[in-house]
Amino acid sequence: MHKNTILFVIIAALGGFIGGFLLANSINRSQLAVVRDQVPSSGAPATNNSSEGKDTELSASEIRAKIDEADKKPNDFDYQKNLGGALYKYAAMKQDPGLLTEAARILERAGSLKTGDLDVLILLGNAKFDIAYANKNNAGFASAREIYTKALELKPGDPDISTDRALTYFFLEPPDYEKARAELQKVIDANPKHERSMQFLIKVLVNQKKITEAERAWAKLKEINPQNRSLPDLQAEISEAQTASK
Repeated sequence: MHKNTILFVIIAALGGFIGGFLLANSINRSQLAVVRDQVPSSGAPATNNSSEGKDTELSASEIRAKIDEADKKPNDFDYQKNLGGALYKYAAMKQDPGLLTEAARILERAGSLKTGDLDVLILLGNAKFDIAYANKNNAGFASAREIYTKALELKPGDPDISTDRALTYFFLEPPDYEKARAELQKVIDANPKHERSMQFLIKVLVNQKKITEAERAWAKLKEINPQNRSLPDLQAEISEAQTASK
């Protein structure tokens, strides 16, 4: 479920958002139904009148009713997990940092009920990361990193979780490119065809002005997947760095 992760960070050379906002492109009716389920029928209807809008919109009253219901069921793990995950995806689709904070709060409650649930740890780590990115908060990245580390204890070596942990260094203010590079390289050494880690490694190398290494990594990424959509923009970044170094 975490193949694409992280809501608010800019994906390497793709524009838009990593994770949630890309994930939101494929959000479906069943996911919205998790949020809508059991909402009182008196709730205000969605504001968008189109048939498509009805499938992708929730009213403020619908959302508030579900959050209130979660608060009334603080010991219901499944409810907290399912709603927290659905709200996370909806916050992604709507690009709503406030709703993301509510999703993180509910996921945190789910995590306190079951400390060893991998899905909750990943979702909570992503939510903490996204909030940290939105607020430019280094302490938030440290919190996300700690959660990802716990997730890796349950699933050692997972390349997606490991990449997300590496990005907690990449998006620091100022960035810690060396730590990010070291962690991304570990992912690639163990998973030579992992594209997302390769994309960010290229960005790290460009920022470190290691242009030759960035070019080699770019060529490897192209070999792995010639259709990778980040290739043109990454190539442009490398070219700009080359020009700037002359």
